[in-house]
Amino acid sequence: MLQLALFIASIAWILAAQALAARAARGIALALNLGAERFLLSAVFFLFLLWLGFSILQAISLGPVPARELLGLPKRPTARREWTLGAAIGWGAMVLAVLPMALAHTLHVRFWTEPRAFELAFINVLTLAVAALAEEVAFRGYPFRRLIEAAGPVKATILMAIFFGMLHMFNPDANWISVLITILAGVLLSIAWLRTHGLWMAWGLHFAWNASMAVLFGLPVSGLANFSTVVQTRAIGRDWLTGGDYGPEAAILTGVVLLVAIAVLVRVTRDYAWHYTYTPAVPGGYPLEAKPPAAHAAMEQAQQARPAPLVQILPATPQSPPAGENTKG
Repeated sequence: MLQLALFIASIAWILAAQALAARAARGIALALNLGAERFLLSAVFFLFLLWLGFSILQAISLGPVPARELLGLPKRPTARREWTLGAAIGWGAMVLAVLPMALAHTLHVRFWTEPRAFELAFINVLTLAVAALAEEVAFRGYPFRRLIEAAGPVKATILMAIFFGMLHMFNPDANWISVLITILAGVLLSIAWLRTHGLWMAWGLHFAWNASMAVLFGLPVSGLANFSTVVQTRAIGRDWLTGGDYGPEAAILTGVVLLVAIAVLVRVTRDYAWHYTYTPAVPGGYPLEAKPPAAHAAMEQAQQARPAPLVQILPATPQSPPAGENTKG
């Protein structure tokens, strides 16, 4: 019951933190006359509020833990490789999702190459990186772990994926196809955590997926076209193929791509699953390692305490000739 209560409290805090972060960023942006920086501020505030709220919940219930562990970013030698591998999967999946649109000649691209465009592109990349981390902490971090403890990994994955998809219903031009595909994306990202017990891979995958869609291909991200600057693309064609104004995440073929990405993810995380999620079997609550009998331990100690015998090493060849042999030439 405690884990379920913590999960419900953390979900309530996510919703409150998101509203507070957006409001604070909007106020600062108006006061300082900021543009694209407002979205970066909102993402940073959201991440900070998540850490603050989850830290309080953890401290009053289970005891304090280091911030990295709380956020799901454990310090380990494979962290950078996990992030990079996740980014490669995210980028590859988005390329496959956009490829059918390109082959069908539905993409109409224009370029904005003024210095301001590249400045905005840099800000947008930072925004997408922080926003991806904040979303992973919110949906695959502390609350997800509490739900796993309460309901098990399968139910937790399904419930969090549905919650993830339902929240995207409020994005511009969302429809039932976009919600289903977002739910499938939530399953993919949850599996990334389940296979590694960390958010490094899920963060890299989430960031590369969004950044490729917006910055590289110039397409809307979940109905938001704010992040496309240097490359600006409009997809004109059937919605089932292009996703319409919502972007590739409302295209039916993107769902197929996500299924392929799940299979690839499971295959490339075999070593991580073994190293970071394997728990030694303890039959009946007792460890497998049994102590040797007392008599055997005493015999080994006595054998080690006994001085080693002297060994005489004889030469390989005789030093004197055999009897009767003439040694003269």
